[in-house]
Amino acid sequence: MSDPLLRVEDVVKTFPVRSSSLFDREHAVVHAVDGVSLEVMPGETVGLVGETGCGKSTLARCIARLYPLTSGKVWFQGKDISNLSRGDLRPVRRDIQMIFQDPYGSLNPRRRVGSIIGDPFTIHGIGSRKEIKTKVQDLMETVGLNPEHYNRFPAEFSGGQRQRIGVARALALRPKLVICDEPVSALDVSIQAQIINLLIDLQDDFGLTYVFISHDLSVVRHVSDRIAVMYLGKIAEVSTADDLFGTTRHPYSRALLSALPLPDPDVADSRERIVLVGDLPSPTNPPTGCRFHTRCPKAQHDCVVTDPPLEPVFDDPPTHRTACLHPLAVGEDLALAVPHIEDSEIVADDTTEGGAPLTERS
Repeated sequence: MSDPLLRVEDVVKTFPVRSSSLFDREHAVVHAVDGVSLEVMPGETVGLVGETGCGKSTLARCIARLYPLTSGKVWFQGKDISNLSRGDLRPVRRDIQMIFQDPYGSLNPRRRVGSIIGDPFTIHGIGSRKEIKTKVQDLMETVGLNPEHYNRFPAEFSGGQRQRIGVARALALRPKLVICDEPVSALDVSIQAQIINLLIDLQDDFGLTYVFISHDLSVVRHVSDRIAVMYLGKIAEVSTADDLFGTTRHPYSRALLSALPLPDPDVADSRERIVLVGDLPSPTNPPTGCRFHTRCPKAQHDCVVTDPPLEPVFDDPPTHRTACLHPLAVGEDLALAVPHIEDSEIVADDTTEGGAPLTERS
């Protein structure tokens, strides 16, 4: 096997929260990403899924060095880029690009599309003005845009077309790694499939490696070779797409998969449906031990104090790792599980009212 193109080692990213009180000098800290390790091999697509606020986009920006790391390391092509200066990062940025979620907010409305797509060439001093125009028009044609619309403004394009502009800009310098931060979540359903298919075709044509972030598990399953499930700043489970959907080990992953819509109503009515009760705990005061124990139907006493390592469980291969002290066995019905911890053992802000059950069957 080849060496990983990207390796993330125990990355931590925190954000200080300043108090509005003049007398409170203690500042809270948001633990956005807390000790994440991940590898991405050349040519593969790794999906990142999880609830809003679990740290997916923050991790993506740490990988691209748009955020400085609090601690940990990011290795790209065998080189540590964690602490490179802005000048030293410039050649690295040619190989790491991002496609952002909002096709409306990520494009400057005052600039023409040709200038937006041509910025990477200008910044890195590649080609003359005439050569840049030719390259930009070629890129526009590659992503399915009319090259004659070179001088139009973003407002003259639809949402799907604007996202294609963002894709063209990301591909301008022929990067090796493209981070797709929910690239279709802001688009109409009829347009999403077009953008997904475009990204798949471009990966084959240009040999791209993707880190693909999405809330839609069906989309992630379609495009990803491996999937990492994040919860409150940590990775709960990582495996190949087939293993994750076929042999789910972490209770949180099982709950996410149970929410997927199914085309067959009979199958949908008869399947196991897990509904997690309670909100995501505050990242400024995360629970002790396993982050998921406040909502987990299998929580035990040791889950409150022990942070589970991310490792294979049962007879899973090394590619399938789970951070759970009491993982799910094959065929186990999570909806019938009953937690064995007392309310007093759960962080006060994360308890459910009235001792309500953490899951229910629907």
